[in-house]
Amino acid sequence: MTFLYGAKCWPIKKHEVLMMRVAQMRMLRWMCGHTRLDEIKNEVIRDKVGVASIEDKMREAALRFFGYISRRSTDAPTRTCERVILPKGTRG
Repeated sequence: MTFLYGAKCWPIKKHEVLMMRVAQMRMLRWMCGHTRLDEIKNEVIRDKVGVASIEDKMREAALRFFGYISRRSTDAPTRTCERVILPKGTRG
């Protein structure tokens, strides 16, 4: 889906996941020609269209990005935060 572009490195909150889920279901219902008044469960519509849930896709993208970062050398700029040592008593 197009609105997942760049989702691999978003710090995602529960509220944002909820908004994405609602948007996904609105689009899928529109594609199938159903409304919420038809009272068809989300899982049935997803199975009919053959689409996974948006939470699963976002988690998959984030884990793929994490794997990419973890395979980089320890000198890479993207891994410098792993070596940062905070002084005792400070909040990170």
